[in-house]
Amino acid sequence: MKKLFLVPLIAFAVWGTACKPKQQVETNLKTLDLANLDTTADLKQNFYQYACGGWMAAHPLTGEYSRYGAFDKLGEDNQEQLKSLIEGLAANVKKAKGEARQIGLLFNIAMDSAKRNQQGITPIEEELNEIRGIENRGQVFDLLVKMHLETGNPFFAFYVASDPDNSKANLFQLYQAGTGLPDRDYYLESGHKAIFDAYKAHVQRMFQLCGNTEEEAIAKTRQVIDIETALAKLQYDRVSLRDPHKNYNRMTVEELCQAIPEFDWKAYTKAISPDFEVKELSAGQIDFMKGMAKVYANADLDALKAYFEWNLINGAASCLSDELTEANFDFYGKVMSGQTEMKPRWKRCVSAVNGMLGEAVGKMYVEKYFPASAKERISKLVENIRLTMGERMAANTWMSDETKAKGQAKLDAILVKVGYPDKWRDYSSLEIKDDSYWANVKRHSRFETEDMLSKLGKPVDRDEWQMSPQTVNAYYNPTTNEICFPAAILQPPFFYPNGDDAINYGGIGVVIAHELTHGFDDKGRLYDKDGNLNDWWNEQDAKNFEARAQLLVDHFDRIEVFPGLMANGSLTLGENIADNGGLNISFAALQKALQEKPEGNIDGFTPAQRFFLSYATLWASNIRDEEIQRLTMLDVHSLGKWRVNGTLPHVDAFFEAFGITENDPMWLAPEKRAHIW
Repeated sequence: MKKLFLVPLIAFAVWGTACKPKQQVETNLKTLDLANLDTTADLKQNFYQYACGGWMAAHPLTGEYSRYGAFDKLGEDNQEQLKSLIEGLAANVKKAKGEARQIGLLFNIAMDSAKRNQQGITPIEEELNEIRGIENRGQVFDLLVKMHLETGNPFFAFYVASDPDNSKANLFQLYQAGTGLPDRDYYLESGHKAIFDAYKAHVQRMFQLCGNTEEEAIAKTRQVIDIETALAKLQYDRVSLRDPHKNYNRMTVEELCQAIPEFDWKAYTKAISPDFEVKELSAGQIDFMKGMAKVYANADLDALKAYFEWNLINGAASCLSDELTEANFDFYGKVMSGQTEMKPRWKRCVSAVNGMLGEAVGKMYVEKYFPASAKERISKLVENIRLTMGERMAANTWMSDETKAKGQAKLDAILVKVGYPDKWRDYSSLEIKDDSYWANVKRHSRFETEDMLSKLGKPVDRDEWQMSPQTVNAYYNPTTNEICFPAAILQPPFFYPNGDDAINYGGIGVVIAHELTHGFDDKGRLYDKDGNLNDWWNEQDAKNFEARAQLLVDHFDRIEVFPGLMANGSLTLGENIADNGGLNISFAALQKALQEKPEGNIDGFTPAQRFFLSYATLWASNIRDEEIQRLTMLDVHSLGKWRVNGTLPHVDAFFEAFGITENDPMWLAPEKRAHIW
């Protein structure tokens, strides 16, 4: 299924959890579950094992997961809730109207495996024949435009989002894309040869399943791999992609045509956006765009046809027959992540409906499962933590008063979104029909693309949400200077409605402070209070910040996450800064709360100890070796174990809470600790 291209600016905090029903929330956990602990472990040697070992032992990996954590377990609860809502609509779809009918009908279509197996590759046959029948470059160009609007991102991608130089205006933006493997290094580094070879075999297999002879599949696979490898050589690495300045190149379309004459950008933007003339854009990774245009211009017609055919097959595979879906999983699930079995069909279909009709499902979800009291309480907690962050910023000894004032202004300007949007999306123009699953996926993709393009020429809508309420995550967006906490994250282990302050500040408090800190991490700090890419730091303050951040880079670079594989401190720097700030700020906010409302020991642990145990619980998980290696290459977040054992040694209060000294393995010398926010 096509994954719509998302603005690569949002900083995420977590990877999965969910809400409980209202009636369960009111009587839910009031305290930490001591069964999660492994008290046989030495917390001064491996705090992660001590805090999470019991949970990990009780929740071994099953075949459908490459990583299974506390968030994933709650995510399963969330899926059960969504399943109940969606199946209720699906059972009465003939009587339903509006969004209820859309949800129910789409779920039934996705679940109808008999029909999908009977159809086989019929849903994509017309498109396959169109590709195979291409006779000239003009038809290639038309197909590129069509696929960008509906089914994928061959060669490159586009999106519409806030202009980093003028955050109130939307801007057409280009971004590198075009490869079937998720990172350039899979094509270029010898250490990934096994996966690269498996990918080539997978491409050939899929070509054959879609009607090509073995000889044709071998030839087409070679052509696809040649084009994708050429594109991979041009792509920026993931550390470079985190630099906003490197990835923002605003110019007129005329200037882009002069800089890259091998591709007709004027014709492209006109075809993509016929209702609004695109005069200016950002060329994203400009060096990639220059090289990509040459690859596109120099590839022969047969190679281009093979490449487009593969893009179609790869995008549609999970929406077709079981044979194609399973073949797709064999590579992307088993080889890439180490999973041994697919998720049950109902889970995949619930996720699909939830992804395509997110806010329509979200309205029902909020009405049934989200208590209004939680929104009010979290909003107050956000303001308490924001106030604490401001106080800590004012007390910083490494910042000038001038920079502090601008930092405080930015902190004050951050927009806070909690629970659900005030205005819901309108899906009435999205047509869901009982023809084929793939046809509905294409119509949805076109709907989303046209909705995105409709923003051109209009001011940025800061009230728009980038996540649905039932999404178990949180984010900060630097160009809109906003933080968002969807309803689904506002329950244990993040938020305990009836819990003590220590565990709530260690859970949702750290998440809130984490997202606030993203506005001041190595990337977020480059944006001003209005969301513009504007350097508001004086030179010395910037140097001071970079020196402190470098301590985190150096620390994580020394962590061996798998035999012979080190963590990437530069790739994960933004998230590590946010974890560091989240812990320090929320712990300081807890101390203020305890002054007003003191708490004694609970279950033998002090409030400070419960704070850190609550934080560690968020990251309890089991993970496969393949997933460790994959995420270390791709993910800007550190692995769960190291968000605990790698981050806590930089927090002075952690050592004090548990009496950890220089004689203990968890100890980190004070001069090596990063003190930023």
